[in-house]
Amino acid sequence: MEKLEDIYELLFCAKKLDRDQGMNHLKKYLNDTSMETIHSVQKMLLDVLNNPESGWESKHGALLGAKAVIIHLKGHVFDDTVLTFLTVIHKLCLDFLTDNEVRIRLAAGEVLGSLCELRGPQIYSESKDYLIQLIKDNMERDVMDTSDVFTSDAESDSSDSPKQQRVRRLSSDAAQIFHDTAGWKCLETSMKCLQFMVDGCGENFKPFITNEFLELLFKTLSHTNRFVRETGYYVLGSLVNCGTSCKDNSYNAFAVENFGHQISAQLGVGLSDNWSQVRLASSECARKFLLSFENEDEREVFFPQLLPKMCLNRYYIADGVRIYSQESWRRIVKENGRMFVKKYINNFVQHYISQTKADNHAVREAACACIAELASKVDQEATKHHVAQLLQTLLDCFCDDSWPVRDAACLACGNFVLCFPNESKVVLEKLYPLFFTNLKDGIPSVRQGAAGALANVVKAYGLEAYLTVKPQIIAGLKGIKDQPSESEKYGRLDKGPATFGVVKKLRDNDMELHTNQQMYSCGSLAPKMGRGGGCSDHKFKKPSEPWELADGCVHLVAELSQINELTSQICEIIPLLHEAANYRHYTHHVCLLESLCKQLPNLCKGIGKQRFKQNLELFLDDIFYSLTCENILASSAASQCLTLLSNMLGPNILRARIENFNPRYLELMEKDMIINP
Repeated sequence: MEKLEDIYELLFCAKKLDRDQGMNHLKKYLNDTSMETIHSVQKMLLDVLNNPESGWESKHGALLGAKAVIIHLKGHVFDDTVLTFLTVIHKLCLDFLTDNEVRIRLAAGEVLGSLCELRGPQIYSESKDYLIQLIKDNMERDVMDTSDVFTSDAESDSSDSPKQQRVRRLSSDAAQIFHDTAGWKCLETSMKCLQFMVDGCGENFKPFITNEFLELLFKTLSHTNRFVRETGYYVLGSLVNCGTSCKDNSYNAFAVENFGHQISAQLGVGLSDNWSQVRLASSECARKFLLSFENEDEREVFFPQLLPKMCLNRYYIADGVRIYSQESWRRIVKENGRMFVKKYINNFVQHYISQTKADNHAVREAACACIAELASKVDQEATKHHVAQLLQTLLDCFCDDSWPVRDAACLACGNFVLCFPNESKVVLEKLYPLFFTNLKDGIPSVRQGAAGALANVVKAYGLEAYLTVKPQIIAGLKGIKDQPSESEKYGRLDKGPATFGVVKKLRDNDMELHTNQQMYSCGSLAPKMGRGGGCSDHKFKKPSEPWELADGCVHLVAELSQINELTSQICEIIPLLHEAANYRHYTHHVCLLESLCKQLPNLCKGIGKQRFKQNLELFLDDIFYSLTCENILASSAASQCLTLLSNMLGPNILRARIENFNPRYLELMEKDMIINP
């Protein structure tokens, strides 16, 4: 057994890893020691905590040790010495809740939680007046109070959350930035202490769940600082755990007839918060809340308010929120998801539309993806009455300043046109120019999305739509001859303001643009520009180059080839693909060749092996040029292209065609097969 002196040395060490190790050793030591030794440990811990000359690291270790002792005392009979220790440590921890060091405040909260677990709700009852007042006193702070010595574990960040009880803040003044980013004195740690105590009391905390208590908690959920909101939702999650625990079918604090609707409303706000961390905290709480009702009818009462938010979060860009929400959706609605969406379709539509106007571009993107889902996965009779409203919303998103939003809106419009061709005809005249604009966008995935959306339009309207699209394809593929040999990446850009780094290199060294400007975190709060200026009307978008339109047309031809009725028309255009790929006088020609190599197998699948073999020799030079070029992406695409074509046409047929065309190419292919089997 390790000596107690060695444990103390670790426990009061300056390094946190050593303190944690000391706590673990102390736990093991206490299991095999006498009560007399435990008394000596208690005395040592209190001496350190009461000594004004002890450093914060030593006090932190002493609090960790106190927590270990309290956990060990569970199930033991308390003598006077132990009772005195528990009383003194209780008082000390309340004092430590306002300590300058955040780790001391958190550790004190954990000890108080352990005391609640050991001695029950009486600890909270004796502490609540002080703790609640501490939370109230620190709810606001003076923006000019820069002398504050409190430290916080919250990193600098800004905050702006959807309004239900709070006002959306679009101002960029110093006061708002300060409120959004600064540590909030001891408010966060006081809230964490409350969470520890709720967890410690368990279902015995239910009598303390009152209107007054919830009103205070709801204030933290609508607080201007996102770290406070996040902590508030974790406290609410702990409350849900204890409030809905009904082992003997006793009082359920969060049933419909009690506080259920109030909690549901707050969860709805959190699930739509502008910050991912707050969304995740509220998502965890929402799952606990809904799954706490074993009766599905009781649970469904809250679906109209919560399900649309949970459904949208399944597409949220942050992995934690998205994955957690997907699992929650499976566990809560099971295989009845489409049925519930149909049942509450009005709630879903209104929420999705409202989220397309959110300041966070990731939220707008997720909303567009959800709108697309309404077209392709939900009963058309249910969605039919909302098509006009949804299409108008998507048209607005098509002009968004964020390209992922434009891309998502483009794909969603394609889905709606395919699923609701009659209802979509009225906006087709507006959609075509937008589709064609995306087809030549500077972002490859946007071009691919536009190709898929235009293919859906052709599937919906047949030859009539193809005759509208065909001239654009021909002009795009032939226009590659006008591509400048050297494209100046930034020279053709408007020198006015732009967003999201489109002209980053051009503007990085302009001091005027980086002084006294609004601060954002990862673009999450970058506001949507007004219709009169900014990227929403494409004024500040990098002009498209001919090769980009040609690249989009390559993807579009491959998509259209999958439509059986157009096989003969596509075969007429195939030589133009070869003609476009033959222009290699410009830097980005390898990007066009990469796309061609990726799409040739799809083209073969679409028009059929027989027709494709008639055109195969047109592309052999392009494939092997790509295979041997220095661009890794183009070379890899060519290698995969040969592998797929070999599987589709038959290895012997492909080898014979290549050998007949150029025997040297066969050697290159065999060498590539050895390197990349």
